[in-house]
Amino acid sequence: MKTYQGTCHCGAVVFEVIADIVELRKCNCSLCTRRGAQTIRVKGDELRIVAGEDYLSVYQFNTKVAKHYFCKICGIYTFHRPRTGPQDWGVNSGCLAGLDRASLPIKPVDGQSFTVEAS
Repeated sequence: MKTYQGTCHCGAVVFEVIADIVELRKCNCSLCTRRGAQTIRVKGDELRIVAGEDYLSVYQFNTKVAKHYFCKICGIYTFHRPRTGPQDWGVNSGCLAGLDRASLPIKPVDGQSFTVEAS
C-alpha cells in the first residue's frame, strides 16, 4: 500500500489516502458530469483527514445517502461517501500528489441509471 497526500486547492483541507490505486472512475451522473472529476474508490479506513475538517462543507441531493465534501474556501471537491457504498470513500484523484493519473485505466460508472426520487 502506498500513501498519497491530498489537499484542496488552497490547502485548508489536508488528507491522506493509504491504498493501492489501480484505476480511476468516471461517473456520468448529473453531479459528476458537471464537476468532471476522475475518482478513486477506497475503503473507509484508507482515507484520513489530517487538517481542515472545519473547512469542509457537504452537499447532498436526491436520496441524500451520498455525501459530497468540498472546501468552503476554494470550492474544490475533495472526496465523497458514495451512495453505492457509504462506508467507503470516492476521492478526487486530482487532489492527490504523486498519483500518475495518465497511467491508470478509467472505469466508467453509470450513475445516470441510479433511481431518482421525486422531490
